[in-house]
Amino acid sequence: MKHKNKTPQKRILANYQIKAKEVRLINAEGKQVGIFPTEEAIQMAKNQGLDLIQITEKTIPPVCKMEEFGKFLYHLKKKQQKAKPKGGEVKEIRLSFKISDHDLETKVNQVKKLLKKEKKVKIEMRLKGREKLLQNFAEEKIKKFLTIINESIPIKIERELKKRPQGLTIIITKK
Repeated sequence: MKHKNKTPQKRILANYQIKAKEVRLINAEGKQVGIFPTEEAIQMAKNQGLDLIQITEKTIPPVCKMEEFGKFLYHLKKKQQKAKPKGGEVKEIRLSFKISDHDLETKVNQVKKLLKKEKKVKIEMRLKGREKLLQNFAEEKIKKFLTIINESIPIKIERELKKRPQGLTIIITKK
């Protein structure tokens, strides 16, 4: 029985793909049963309607578990998703040079929602043409924006205001 490997790291061996002569067997309940010849372990798994899946090849003999292959992949995928950090994500909010006060308030509310979700927020103001000559005015607008946010949610500046050829950027997080 061939199975497609859905995990990018390493290939998961199952049933007749396992090349070891003997395996340390774990049953479907998670209890260690003992060391068996591979053929016998595969037959035991088949009799229960399960697959023999190699968990690790780092030990001698390798550890194998009797489990449904699809179920095994599902649990493996869930485990990998839990391991990923969720707070490190950076969301971007773009302000325009000519932003009105009402639009500024809308952007403030967006940033507050993102900060409450423990996200990092990159605030960017793109400057075009003659706007590039008025960078001081743009900096004041961003500082005003940050002050409004700071009144309701205390913020920490991750990366200071940076002047770039296309405009200004700053990254903030919740304190």
